[in-house]
Amino acid sequence: MKAAIEADQPGDLQALEQFRIKYLGSKNVIKALFGEIRNIPNEQKKEYGQRVNAVKEAAEAKYNSLKQQLETAAEEAAVKDIDLTAPGEPIELGSRHPIAVTMNRIIRIFERIGFVVADDREIEDDWHNFTAMNTPEDHPARDMQDTFYLQNSMEMLLRTHTSSVQARVMKHTQPPIRIIAPGRVYRNETVSARSHCQFHQVEGLYVDENVSFADLKQTLLYFAREMFGPDAQIRLRPSYFPFTEPSAEMDVYLGTETEKDYRLTKGTGWLEILGCGMVDPAVLDNCGIDSTKYTGFAFGMGIERQALRLYDIGDIRLFFENDVRFLKQFASTF
Repeated sequence: MKAAIEADQPGDLQALEQFRIKYLGSKNVIKALFGEIRNIPNEQKKEYGQRVNAVKEAAEAKYNSLKQQLETAAEEAAVKDIDLTAPGEPIELGSRHPIAVTMNRIIRIFERIGFVVADDREIEDDWHNFTAMNTPEDHPARDMQDTFYLQNSMEMLLRTHTSSVQARVMKHTQPPIRIIAPGRVYRNETVSARSHCQFHQVEGLYVDENVSFADLKQTLLYFAREMFGPDAQIRLRPSYFPFTEPSAEMDVYLGTETEKDYRLTKGTGWLEILGCGMVDPAVLDNCGIDSTKYTGFAFGMGIERQALRLYDIGDIRLFFENDVRFLKQFASTF
C-alpha cells in the first residue's frame, strides 16, 4: 500500500481531497490494516504495527506536501487571471449624521456674524463645569443637572454642558471674546422619546465692552430667521440660570395650523429652543476678566431639539441607535 500511496499523484485540489478521504478519512483503507493486528501472532505485532504506522505517516506527509504545492499553484493561477484594467468594486458612500448636519448648519449661521468655534475635553473637572459658572458645591442649581462622576472621584466628571469650554476660553483669553462651543454633553436622565442621557449642545459667548441685552436679542433673532425662515418670530421669557443675570428662555413661533405643530407646542404655537442671558459678573471675575469693564451675553441650545424640528423626527432615541435604515434617509443632506 505504501507503493500505491507513492504512485498516486493528484493533479488538483479536488483530486487531493479524494486522496485524503481514501487514505486519511474517517473510513480510510489504512484502518483495515490496523484491524488485522488481532490476527497477527504476538511476537510479530510490534513489527506489523510499525509498518502500518509508516504507511499512515507516508500518506499524511504526501497529503501535506501536495496540499501546499497545489494551493500555491491555485493562488498563482488566480492572480494571473486578474484583469488589472477592470474597474474596481464600487465603495458605497456614507452620509453625515442628522445631528452633524444640524450642528454644522448652526455653526455656519454664527460664523457669518463673527463667532469662532471653540472645542475642548468632554471629561471635565468640577471647577470648570460648575464652580467657575457660579455654581459652588452647595448651590441648589446643581440639583438641576444629575451628573455622571468618574468612578471613585467627586472631582472629575462627564461635562453636563459646554459652558466648561467657555470657562477655559475666558481663563486664557482676554476680551473681546466671541465663540460658540458645540459638543456632546452627558446627564443622568431617563431615556425617553424626548430626552437622553447623552445629547449635543451649542453654546455661545460674547464678551466685550458695552455688550447689552439688546445685542443678545438681535443676535438670537438673526439666528432664528436664518434657521427657521425669514418670517420667524421669537419671544424671551424670564428664567433662571446660575451663570447669567438676567436670564431668559427663547421661544420660536411655529403656529398651530398643523396637528404636528399643535402637539409640539402644546397648543400655544410657541416652542422653547434655547436659554440665554447676560453673563453674571461673578463668572467673569472667576475667570479673571474685569467685570467692571466688560460685559457679555451667553446662550445655549440642544442640537437634538433643533434636528427633531427640522426633520420632523418623533423620537430622540433614533439619533443614537445606529439604524442604517434611519440614517440613509439623510444621505442627500449636507
